[in-house]
Amino acid sequence: MRHDIQPNERSFSTKEVAEQVGIATPTVRKYGQILERNGYEFFKDADRRIFVQSDIEALIALRDTDRPLDDTAKDLMEQQKERLEDSNQTSPAVSAPDTYANLPNDPNQLKEFLQYLANELAATRDMNNQLTNSMSELKTTVSRLQQDHHVISSVIGNSAQKTNAKIEKLTEQQRTEFDTLLEQEKQKSEFLQKELQMMRDEQQREWRSQNEFNKRLEGAVQKPKGVLEGLFSKLRK
Repeated sequence: MRHDIQPNERSFSTKEVAEQVGIATPTVRKYGQILERNGYEFFKDADRRIFVQSDIEALIALRDTDRPLDDTAKDLMEQQKERLEDSNQTSPAVSAPDTYANLPNDPNQLKEFLQYLANELAATRDMNNQLTNSMSELKTTVSRLQQDHHVISSVIGNSAQKTNAKIEKLTEQQRTEFDTLLEQEKQKSEFLQKELQMMRDEQQREWRSQNEFNKRLEGAVQKPKGVLEGLFSKLRK
């Protein structure tokens, strides 16, 4: 288990590491997974990685390597293993489980130890503040998205209602116009039928008048012929 943290050594969050190394936060997580896959150890708070300066140097080595990332990660793991072995051969780190039961008697060492705890506590508070701010921003974003969704739904609903109303209005207008045109066509048809009947009646009257005229003319022509024949017969005698 890793125990090479030094007194007064600062810890870093994933966001802070990303800013220092100059890579994106997802890339920090990706590099961390590659390192762990090859045996590298990180300090952990539950499932969250806690980075120290040596971890930042390992991430920079992965960032700048021209070799396959897994090969570089294996080398970094070996370097960490050697560093941990050297640390075991000297003195245990202040974070060892029995440290709190064997506090140093030297005031300077005790001061360093308390300073280390104060730094760790400050770093933890910073991370908690960042998490709190992130949660607050996330809640605000979710609330805004819900409001936007409600507004969009309302706009869509109103738009659909207005569209349906316009369609119904246009349909009613078209129906009214169609009924008006149909009525006008009926009136025109009735008028034309009346006109046609009047023309037929007028034609029949003309035919009757012509027939009567022809009959009178024929009678007038036949009457003088009878008179002349009588006169000729008298002369013959």
